[in-house]
Amino acid sequence: MTQLELYAEPRTVVGKQVKRLRAEGWVPAVLYGPNVESRPLQVKLGAAEEALKQAGTSQLISLAIAGADSPVQAIVRSLQRDAIHRNLLHLDLYQVEMTKTITVEVPLLLVGESPITEQKLGILLQGLQSVEVECLPGDLIDAIEVDLGELTEVDQQVVVGDLAIPSTVRILTDLNEMVVRMNPLAEAEEEEEEEVLEEGIEAEPELVGREEEEEGEE
Repeated sequence: MTQLELYAEPRTVVGKQVKRLRAEGWVPAVLYGPNVESRPLQVKLGAAEEALKQAGTSQLISLAIAGADSPVQAIVRSLQRDAIHRNLLHLDLYQVEMTKTITVEVPLLLVGESPITEQKLGILLQGLQSVEVECLPGDLIDAIEVDLGELTEVDQQVVVGDLAIPSTVRILTDLNEMVVRMNPLAEAEEEEEEEVLEEGIEAEPELVGREEEEEGEE
């Protein structure tokens, strides 16, 4: 797989003044890591979004910084977005050492389809979207596939310990945690009906209470 490249420039604007940077199409960022002095940077918005789309927070990025002799290897450790418009506001970039292990969240990718679902005998429940792993930066993986075709019976499930991963990667998430489970269709429908009934029962006393209070006030 071709490694993703990202260009960044040193950033001198800090604090509330970063609003001006964003208005000009830049995303403020910071680069940090072991034995590395924290460095404020700025990245073009389009390039930052493309990096997140391709690498997410679990793949290495070759980060070229203006004025530096050579690129550094980094991963996106965290990011901030506007709660309303989901605009990218900030990036935390972690500079890795290729000889030291790191921990990252790797997404789970559901592939195939269970024959139980096709026969409409059950409904698929997903417990986890990702798992935490530990490995050397060079051994990072894009995603971990979960083959739904292996769910051939109702009540069958896949737990973290069942996931197929390379020997160079160690999973830190509890191996007994449920990844996906095939629930009986009738049971799932009954649970939904019970939830609706419970919500209705809980809502009714609150409504009556408000009406009584309004009558007392009048």
